[in-house]
Amino acid sequence: MLNVLNGFFRFGRGTGADRRAGERRAVARPVASGRRRTPAYKPSLLRNLTRGALDTGVQNFDAALLWAVGLLLMLGLVMVYSASIAVLERKDPGSAASTYYLVRHSISLCVALGASVIAFAVPIRHWQRAALPLFVLGIVLLVMVFVPGVGRRAGGADRWISLGFTSLQPTELMKLFVILYVADYATRKQELMHQLKRGFIPMAVAIALVGILIMREPDLGALMVIVSVAMGVLFLGGMSPKLFFGMGAMLAGVFMMFIMFVPFRRQRFFAYLEPFAGKNAEGSGYQLTHSLMAIGKGEWLGVGLGGGVAKLNYLPEPHTDFLFAIIGEELGMAGMIVVIGLFFWIIRRCFEIGRQAISFELFFNGLVAQGIGLWIGIQAFINLGVNLGLLPTKGLTLPLLSFGGSAILMTCVALAIVLRIDVENRRLMRGTVL
Repeated sequence: MLNVLNGFFRFGRGTGADRRAGERRAVARPVASGRRRTPAYKPSLLRNLTRGALDTGVQNFDAALLWAVGLLLMLGLVMVYSASIAVLERKDPGSAASTYYLVRHSISLCVALGASVIAFAVPIRHWQRAALPLFVLGIVLLVMVFVPGVGRRAGGADRWISLGFTSLQPTELMKLFVILYVADYATRKQELMHQLKRGFIPMAVAIALVGILIMREPDLGALMVIVSVAMGVLFLGGMSPKLFFGMGAMLAGVFMMFIMFVPFRRQRFFAYLEPFAGKNAEGSGYQLTHSLMAIGKGEWLGVGLGGGVAKLNYLPEPHTDFLFAIIGEELGMAGMIVVIGLFFWIIRRCFEIGRQAISFELFFNGLVAQGIGLWIGIQAFINLGVNLGLLPTKGLTLPLLSFGGSAILMTCVALAIVLRIDVENRRLMRGTVL
């Protein structure tokens, strides 16, 4: 009896590996006649399917990053529905039109997730080989928006290509294509990145061509994001700090000229300085004043999901550019802090994954991951700054949250590439050859 109890307690103190080894030995040991054999463990069909679907050659993947992205996508779906429910309902009361944006956004999410799975399955070395062809494709698409019968004009701008059942916005594609191209360029020309003539000017000419086409649309917000991200990747890729800050000052001057010499942009800039002034509150500062009032009304916990009034014919574009103001009104400061915290986590993980890739001498992988982090960080900062009155009003969507099929598609694909870079990093940590 004492021997049995002693064996029982030794078994209870054993590690999981010891127990599993013991189970394997018990299965392999011949069973005496008349004694009942314990059946071997067999994983369920669901476990096998899950293991096969997530089998990437490593023990695990960055689940926290995936959860952060998923939470923002789900919150965006809910808030787009809440913010847009009155946009079409006031045009056709009592109809099913109020679900139009919900259905379209749901379809966009499904397409984006499907494309993300495909992007995740592509090794990063293939993305590097495709960097130049994708950049050329992006330029061709930017030209096609001006082709009659192909491009679609809306709101006084030529930014979309009509695909019949939907539209494609090439500037959203170009944000990712520029990151891939600049990262590949910095990898190939690493020894020349500190030189103006041989390192920077060829890239500057390519980005200038993109800038001319985007300003022809026009889309100053997208151009600011693309140029800022391209400069950031070049700096991370080894550009001389003197050259970087010099070109940054020159670009800032160019953007100020774009603002000061275009009347409606100049009005928006000065309205941002005094949004509640009499002529600004009902003019160029109308969106900003109603955004600030919506956020102020939300206080700490908000008025409740669906209970906001700013979206009811007061705040223009509540489901796109000013979705964060609706979040502030309905979910309060708590909801805004959660959104900002999730963005901070995603950006932080992009930079850490990029740093790990560079430590493995995967220079292209590291620059792409950090470039995507820059893209999401800069665009989110501009959108939040506009909604909070910290920056002049500019039409830029909030990544992963705002309504917009092209933006959702490319942001999800970009983050799938980051996850792929992380998986390849983890494979190298375990000694697996890529």
